[in-house]
Amino acid sequence: MSRLIEHPLGIVMLLVISIISVMIIFLIIQSIPILLYRGLEFLTTSSWNPVKEEYGILFALGGSVVVGLISVALGAVLSISLAVFVAEISPVRLRSIFVTLNDIGAAVPTVIYGLWGLIYLAPFLYDYVMAPLSTFLSNVLGVPSRPGTSIFTASVLMAIMIVPFSSAIIREGLLSIPTHLREAIISIGATKWELIWIQVKMVKNYIIGGLLIGFGRAVGETVAVAMVVGNVIQPEFYKIFLPGYTVSSLIADQYQNAEAYTYMVSALFAASLFIFIVGLLANMVGLSMVRRK
Repeated sequence: MSRLIEHPLGIVMLLVISIISVMIIFLIIQSIPILLYRGLEFLTTSSWNPVKEEYGILFALGGSVVVGLISVALGAVLSISLAVFVAEISPVRLRSIFVTLNDIGAAVPTVIYGLWGLIYLAPFLYDYVMAPLSTFLSNVLGVPSRPGTSIFTASVLMAIMIVPFSSAIIREGLLSIPTHLREAIISIGATKWELIWIQVKMVKNYIIGGLLIGFGRAVGETVAVAMVVGNVIQPEFYKIFLPGYTVSSLIADQYQNAEAYTYMVSALFAASLFIFIVGLLANMVGLSMVRRK
């Protein structure tokens, strides 16, 4: 410990760990009142009635998980394809340009994604995806309404937003494959696409890790999701064509009035604690997968 403190970077690491620890302790302390008041009903019910001081976040937790899972499922194809294109197909002279563009996509402010999603993506998905499918899947997916804000719209938007993060990790995995292994694969007569397929299987840990980190990013996104998810208390959060809530959008939407009620502030802190745990676990598992050889 003393050697760690003596090193400047060690001090920075201890500072970061201390800040995160204080945040977790603060969230736990603030969450205690609502957990004592509501108990397990806080997690197992979808009741959000501040007037009666009834709080249950199942609809928001479910919305966050559904958005995260759908965004990862959609983003997986895009992330792997983009990583393969940059690492294996694009000309070497242009590779740095594509990498830069990918990094810029990760740096774009989320409010810009949200504004684009609200004005262009939501109406497009309503006209060409949700409205046609709802004619025969309304009982399962719900009946969408204009302008198309829904859990599905938020999922598609988050799939687009996590691609730069996930693809960057997968790309680094492909580029880390030793040259002699590539040459060995080619020497046995593998075609270009067979070479790519074998390499993709070799970096499956990077793929899983990148997608898990993308999931952690998706469940915690606030601004962009709040602009397109609809922000409606919807117990049937699995009907993805309907508007709904995620935990992050619930906090952003409700906190301005929270202090007027006895338990709402504590309820929002408890909701943030649980979504923090979900995101933290996803990122920890994802990073451990990336570090595995």
